Order: sequence, then C-alpha cells, then structure tokens
Amino acid sequence: MDPQTIGIYGFAAVLVLLSLRVPIGFTLAGVASVCSLVAYAWRPGREFDFERGVRPALGLIESNAFEFIHSYSLSMVPLFIAAGHVAYHARITTDIYDTVRVWMGRTPGGLAIASLIGCGGFSAITGSSVACASSMGRICVPEMLRYGYSSQLATATVAVGGTLGSLIPPSVLFIIYGLFTESSISRLFLAGVIPGILSLLGFILTVIIWVRLRPEVAPAVTEKYSPAEKRVAAFKAWPALMLMAIIIGGIYGGIFTATEAAAVSLAFVTLFGFFSKRLSWNNFVTSMRETAFQSAALFFIAVGAKIFVSFVSLTGVTGLLVELVSASGLENWQVLLCIVLMYLIMGMFLDPIGTMLLTLPFVVPLIEGMGYDLIWFGVIVIKLLEIGLITPPVGLNVFVINSVVGKAAQVHTIFFGVMKFLVLDIVVLLLLLSFPILSLFVPNTMF
Repeated sequence: MDPQTIGIYGFAAVLVLLSLRVPIGFTLAGVASVCSLVAYAWRPGREFDFERGVRPALGLIESNAFEFIHSYSLSMVPLFIAAGHVAYHARITTDIYDTVRVWMGRTPGGLAIASLIGCGGFSAITGSSVACASSMGRICVPEMLRYGYSSQLATATVAVGGTLGSLIPPSVLFIIYGLFTESSISRLFLAGVIPGILSLLGFILTVIIWVRLRPEVAPAVTEKYSPAEKRVAAFKAWPALMLMAIIIGGIYGGIFTATEAAAVSLAFVTLFGFFSKRLSWNNFVTSMRETAFQSAALFFIAVGAKIFVSFVSLTGVTGLLVELVSASGLENWQVLLCIVLMYLIMGMFLDPIGTMLLTLPFVVPLIEGMGYDLIWFGVIVIKLLEIGLITPPVGLNVFVINSVVGKAAQVHTIFFGVMKFLVLDIVVLLLLLSFPILSLFVPNTMF
C-alpha cells in the first residue's frame, strides 16, 4: 500500500477516536504504532508481511520514546509544575491576589481586576492555565460573590484570567511547542511576555467597560485599608515578584537557561515555604505527588505525539500537504487564515495539548515553507489555544470553574460572561498577526 494512503487513513483514525473521547495519548501512540507496522509490512508492490514490519516498527517506537523522555529540555516540565504546586501550598499565589485586592478593592470592579492580575501572577509561576483557573477560582470567586458581585462577572473573570497561563512564561504549552518544533524555549518564553500583558490589559479593559455599563454587577466595596495595611500587603508580594524576576529577568539577562530557571524557581519556593513555616512536610509531599501525576500524564501524551510525528514523517503526508497547498495558488496570508480558522474550530472540541500535538506535524512544514518565524507562529498557536480554553462547547476553563463553584453558577452563565472577553481576545490575536514585532521584540533584544 502507498505510504501516503496509510498516513491519510491514520490521520482519519485519530480524528474518529478523538471524537469518541479516547484519551489523546492512547490515540496518538496506538494509531501511530499500528499504522507504522502496516507501512513497514505492506510495501508498495508487495504483499502484506507481518514479520517484516514488526522489528522496524518496534524500533521506531522504542527510539522515539527513549530519546524524547531523556531530552534535557523536557526536565523543565516537572520542575515548573512542582514550583507551581509548592508555591500554591506556600500561599505565594494567594498573596498576589490579596495584595491587589487591598490596593484596588474599592475601585469599581476592583475585585475582578485583582482576580485578573492574580491570575497573571499565578501564571508567571505555574505555567498551567487549567491549574490557574482551578486554584484562583477557589480563592477569587467566593470573595467576589461575598461582596455582591454577579456570578457571571465573578466566574467569567477567573475563567478568562486562567488562560493567561498559556502565554505568560513559564508556559507548559510553550515548552511542548518548542520541543516538537526544535525552537528555543527561552525565546518562546520571552516572546509570550508582551502578548501576555496585552491579553491581561484587554481583560481589565473589558471589566472596566462592563462595570461602567452595568454598575450593579460589581457593587462598591466599603472596606477601607490604612496606608500601613497597604504597605504590609505590598510587601507580602515580594516572593511572587522574585519568582517572576528569576524566570523572566534571568532568562532575558542571559543568567539562566529556561531549564536552570525552572530548577532555581523550585529551590526558591521550597526554601521560602519551609523557612517562612508556610509549607509543611505533608504539603510538600502532596505537591510532589501532584507533580508526579501531572508530569506523567503530560509525558505520556508527548511520547504518543512524538511517535505520531515520526509516523507522519515516514508516510510523507506532510510533503503531500505542502504540494497541495502550493498547487492551490493561495497567497501566504490566505493559508495562514485557514490555519487560524482550523485552530479556532478545533479548539471548540479538543483540549489545547491534543490540538497542538495533532496539528504541528502538518502545519509547521507549511509555516516554514512560507518563510514565517516559528517563534512568532508559536505565540499565535498558543494564543489560539488560549481562546479555545474558553470557547463553547468544550471550554475547559469554564467547566473547571463550574466544578469549583458548583451551584453558584451554571455552565451557560459562565459562557455568557466569557463571550464579553472573547471580543478583546480576538482583537489581541489580530494585533499579533498583523504586527509580529509584538512577539519578537523581547526575544530579539535578549543577551
């Protein structure tokens, strides 16, 4: 059988299995393994020979899994995840929200703005959007509801704020993208700084406009704080600021690589937690257990994707796709628009990691062929995946918030609130597409 035909059948099988809700790791690894066996055993012009295909197929699976798991760059994933869990148990992430709440609580919509900034700070520590939405949802939503904020504003704010974990470094999605495209993860982290800030400012602007038009959704907070209390609250934020300096400043200044920044961050939060007596031994063990579970799940998905990438390369489907696009006569911007629409549609139904790993083997050769910068394109992909986290019908962050608040807000209520923020998200996406310098300015000036 022709290898390209096997590749097309394999991709179709992946889509069918994903639509049946088969886990992405099992889907990618299973389809790639079986189809690789078929490709080796059923050469063009020959009959199917199972024994002829077993050894090379097993070799492909073994070599890809071993090389990927032993990648030095991959070690930063559990390090950043562990730093985020330890920081949460040491209440460093809570202090960010408390600081902004004390300083901005009395301004219209101040608690919602504090929640967004808190999510941004949490994202700069953990790198996980879903973890950010889950953790900050437990902290921020009850506080806003207690002060009379509408459930729609309270829940939607944290749902969209959680997506900042995809863009603001360190981002797990950036790490995975960098590993699969062989791009500099340090440059990807820095490329996400300005887009992350733009997204945060856009969300804050949305809250301000929403509260101006409908003041009843965010009643004024009457609680007052003295200048001394504000200074104490500001001082409490220094551990979070130190972590941001280690990750962003350290990488930008050439002091650390991304992997070294991950290790230093974990060491800092652990030492701070124990010396400040905020982190008990039981909490530390819990953090490590959570890290092990989350890292193992990510590694399994990534290994499956790596095997799938090798299978796609073996069948030559990407070359066929590039030839078809070239023969179509489409302009580069039209191809890019099609890619953007594809990600927006897939984001409505698939989780971000699954969407990215399924599409990169086909999309990256097209982007390279058109001469676009892979660092810039990485920011575009992550921004699109971020939008998918809050887009119905399968917006993960919305369901995470719903599971946290329970009966306080139904899923449709959260989605209606999120729609107000999606307008600014699309505006930011258009800016990033139109002006690549917004993504490339910081990495291009790094030491």
